[in-house]
Amino acid sequence: MRKRGALAVLASALLGTGLVATPATAAPAPAAIDWQPCGEDAPGVDCATIEVPLDYSRPHGQKIHLGLAKRPATDPAARIGSVLVDPGGPGGSGVAFVMGGDTVSSAVAARFDQIGFDPRGINTSSRLLCDVDLSQQVDAAKHPTSQAEFDRLATLNRALHDSCRANSGGLAEHVDNLNTARDMDAIRVALGERKLTFVGYSYGSLMGQQYAELFGRNVRALVMDGNMDHSLRTAWDFARTETAPVEEGFVEFARWCDTTPSCALYGMDTTKTYLSLKAKAKAGTLVDPDGNKVDFYDLAGGMFSVVQPQAWSFVAENLRWLLDGTGSPEADATALAEIDNDPYPPIWCSDWRYPVRNYAEYAGIRAGLTRAYPIMEWSPYVDHAMTCVNSGTRTTNPQRPLHVDNAPPLVMLGNLHDPATVYPWSVAAARQSGARLVTYEGWGHTVYATGVECVDTVVDDYLINLRPPRRGVSCASVDEPALASASRNVVPDGRY
Repeated sequence: MRKRGALAVLASALLGTGLVATPATAAPAPAAIDWQPCGEDAPGVDCATIEVPLDYSRPHGQKIHLGLAKRPATDPAARIGSVLVDPGGPGGSGVAFVMGGDTVSSAVAARFDQIGFDPRGINTSSRLLCDVDLSQQVDAAKHPTSQAEFDRLATLNRALHDSCRANSGGLAEHVDNLNTARDMDAIRVALGERKLTFVGYSYGSLMGQQYAELFGRNVRALVMDGNMDHSLRTAWDFARTETAPVEEGFVEFARWCDTTPSCALYGMDTTKTYLSLKAKAKAGTLVDPDGNKVDFYDLAGGMFSVVQPQAWSFVAENLRWLLDGTGSPEADATALAEIDNDPYPPIWCSDWRYPVRNYAEYAGIRAGLTRAYPIMEWSPYVDHAMTCVNSGTRTTNPQRPLHVDNAPPLVMLGNLHDPATVYPWSVAAARQSGARLVTYEGWGHTVYATGVECVDTVVDDYLINLRPPRRGVSCASVDEPALASASRNVVPDGRY
């Protein structure tokens, strides 16, 4: 899921054609949208719902509802239309995204109503209801060390996915991204827009990519920031591409720390220090100054922050604190927000097929990561590969290269050091689709509307004036290391 200023976590052609097998049929036009104020927490923002088919192959059958939020254009006299936005996921709420503030640049916010939507299964839309306790048990079991532990994960996964199917009234079988793309077209029709303008961040990029495949003639402008690569074939391809930027981030962090007197580990050989702490964590002997045991995943999860220079100073202080009790870590910096339900597993497994068949195969992937990336060895995003082990959820939208016809120029953005939707994914998606790729030579996850003028200028010109950027545009990094007091530890929430 996309987070501003921080990080928030992705093989075969359909019927052998390389094309989407299910007809690209949108729902009948919904009735006029009944917008009503969202409430005191979002003044000036209106909310509504529309109905769409549960199953687009049966457009007049069972219906579900989609939640919407609208932040009106700030310059109504110059209004062009609506821009549909999504923050990512799977599981991210576009309604909450729009209610929380502007989701695009001020120039685009002036000319467009910002429309956030909750994809089917999420938040104010018809919801996927999965057992929260089972979800927590699955998360705790995702690092098996034996076949017996792998089998336990498989059992828990099946129970979790069964709970989603049992509690969601048939919805769990219809939550793949192809259905989301069709929902987007139904929203376009309901808004009265002849063509769709869309900005999708992170997992929202897959929504834009597959919308262009299904509804190319209905596209006005699509911006996809931080792209998924839906052509990756194997769990190993997925795991290695997700781990590479974390290793690269550590190397840059260590170089900075070893040459910067204000770094808490200056003069101590940062890499050597971390490797020593990691060895203790793996051996079960690393204990923090408060007496809490720190295992490898606790340590490595916190170290994920090396992918943002703004957090480097704090990362160094945290390591120093683990080393000798000095430094000043923030005790709650790595806490994740509680959720009352997690719709992610059925959506992910509907869109991705990464079979990991047994412990030996999993151990082989992890051993390969250790050989290729000996410092970090792992990224929290690697765990996605274990989500569908024995899930019983059918992959209705399996991986394949993009095939886009009849669409106007598309725009993709990729951060060179993105640790979630990694830069090679954006390169691959742009190559497959013919999109214009704008490269940001900096860090972090997604970049549009975060204050990088070079990026905002070309994207705004495209969205407002329909002038796509020239090919090969690259924008210099504006990221700089920050003092510990101005940064915080950053951990992913396991979404894109």
